[in-house]
Amino acid sequence: MKIVCDKNMPFVAEAFATLGEVVLKGGREISPADVRDADALVTRSTTRVDRGLLADSAVRFYGSGVIGTDHIDIPYLESRGIVWTGAPGCNAESVANYLTAALLWLGGRYGLTLEGKTIGVIGVGNVGRRVCRHARALGLRVLANDPPRQRNPADAEARSFVPLDRLLAESDIVTCHVPLTREGPDATYHLLRAEQFARMRPGTIFINAARGPVLETDALLAALGSRVSHAVIDCWEGEPAYRADLLARADLATPHIAGHSYEGKVNGTAIVYRRACEFFGREPACAFELPPPPVPLLEADASGRRDEDVLRDLVLRVYDIAADSERLKASCVQDAAARAAAFDAQRGSYPMRREFASTRVRLAGASDALLAKVSGLGFSVLG
Repeated sequence: MKIVCDKNMPFVAEAFATLGEVVLKGGREISPADVRDADALVTRSTTRVDRGLLADSAVRFYGSGVIGTDHIDIPYLESRGIVWTGAPGCNAESVANYLTAALLWLGGRYGLTLEGKTIGVIGVGNVGRRVCRHARALGLRVLANDPPRQRNPADAEARSFVPLDRLLAESDIVTCHVPLTREGPDATYHLLRAEQFARMRPGTIFINAARGPVLETDALLAALGSRVSHAVIDCWEGEPAYRADLLARADLATPHIAGHSYEGKVNGTAIVYRRACEFFGREPACAFELPPPPVPLLEADASGRRDEDVLRDLVLRVYDIAADSERLKASCVQDAAARAAAFDAQRGSYPMRREFASTRVRLAGASDALLAKVSGLGFSVLG
């Protein structure tokens, strides 16, 4: 059995070698010739999986180790009888960690107090739910919008969701966590255009860690400096060929790595591997054992300090989000092809980032309320 895999997925060689011969390729490098005699294909989102790739292939199983599905032509796979799976929820905690680090970094950089402000979360699926939890741990008031969930009468949580226009008008922070869809009543392509940015409060913080095309780039650029005071952009229209003018104006600009925690990527591989074992009638034979985290323990004295300052210290010691942004900004050269190549290279060689849950925290002089916030962000709190 031949299995073609994206080489940037952790444990992919070890796991799928238990099923057959593994061929490793870069995600954007996988070609029709590579999969012509392959039984299975396993990738992340940089590979477009459609007729152009699979028309002459022997592929029977396709696994995508990410949450999104906009890189997959699902109707085509189903018309060919190709069984496929995604990895829903695999990196949801990673994205919530990213958003938390971004907000705390902005607060420290610009002297902003987060507690008491309102955050609008657009899209409350696996990622959005985690984002809401983290936001509440930071003391933010949460407004949530998710029309598909709100139409489900059995979804009790969705009864508190609000229309998009209200969310935009009342939020100090707007963050997007929707899938990219282009058709139907809930299409998200260019969900946020000039009209939507005009509804935001002056001084809004805007974050996109969903998909690049959910916003109209020119509309965001026009809103920056008026309705939008600060922007955090992880996903870009046309990536890896991103817009240099948007990068120059974003406070934090990262190469689509919000979901790239080590745990998130390993989860994606593990989900796809287990589904492949089921499809091919084999028992799973790979153990996904994570290495020790770079920051196993944090100790701090919270006496006389604001909760938010303590949280900022803890979070940014585990995840230096500014370093991710500085690398991308430093690679923003004039040549568009070189910029795109650097974008992909930074995704492929992304340094190990562990989720907050991998770090234990011991705080002296902390109130019960602060300890609850630390726990709410996912850290393991020691007595």
